[in-house]
Amino acid sequence: MNFPLSHIPARSKKPREEGLTMVMDKGLSLRQAEDLIEASGHLVDLVKLGFGTSYVSRDLKKKIALYGKADIRVYLGGTLFEAFVARGMFDDYRKLLDQFGLENVEVSDGSISIPHAEKCRYIGTLARDHTVLSEVGSKESGILISPAKWVRMMRSELDSGSWKVIAEARESGTVGIYRPNGHAHTALVNRILSKIDAKDILWEAPQRSQQVWFIKHLGPNVNLGNVAHDDVIPLETLRLGLRGDTFFQYLPEEVAVKLRQVQPKAG
Repeated sequence: MNFPLSHIPARSKKPREEGLTMVMDKGLSLRQAEDLIEASGHLVDLVKLGFGTSYVSRDLKKKIALYGKADIRVYLGGTLFEAFVARGMFDDYRKLLDQFGLENVEVSDGSISIPHAEKCRYIGTLARDHTVLSEVGSKESGILISPAKWVRMMRSELDSGSWKVIAEARESGTVGIYRPNGHAHTALVNRILSKIDAKDILWEAPQRSQQVWFIKHLGPNVNLGNVAHDDVIPLETLRLGLRGDTFFQYLPEEVAVKLRQVQPKAG
């Protein structure tokens, strides 16, 4: 960091297993990707080339190489995986991963219905040669999944070879683990955490309020995803208690109590 400051929580270092920040690239240009890396690449662990954007983005190989050189893991959105599976082109998808030198891969079933046993077979197959992140939860707001089923699916996918399971929220942050108003399904999250280790879960949290909630709930080294490219540094300040929403998280209790009691002078 640029200068010393006391009572800052310890953050894991890259390459890390927890405290991950995953950025959603929805079509950044090479110049924008370079700017992201220059400004906050040291804080970014993963970049997802969202949904099917990799199909139409220019200079795809260059962008993937750019992120790789900056020690950022890059992978294609799970919707693209589903698009290949829906067309009976899974083997072509595997060749695509090799063609672009992609070590990481996302497996999801948020757009199409894939029997869970079949999804786990896809995970197992891909895990032989790749690091798999698998997404759990529907992208549709009307589809509800019981907490017990969330837990069963996450456990099965981890056992099948997933490195991390992603808790679905979509880029809007209004489905899956969140209510339509963006608030977390607290009971669901707590039920998941009672059975699945937090380090194995990457929580999609595109909204600041959601990031704040998870940091307060699980600490600065919670895994958070679907972060906008210009929100990486603001998110890090939330993790470190250097933004109003989490300012008192890491100050000694006696200091925090005293400061909270100070009232602004009238006028």
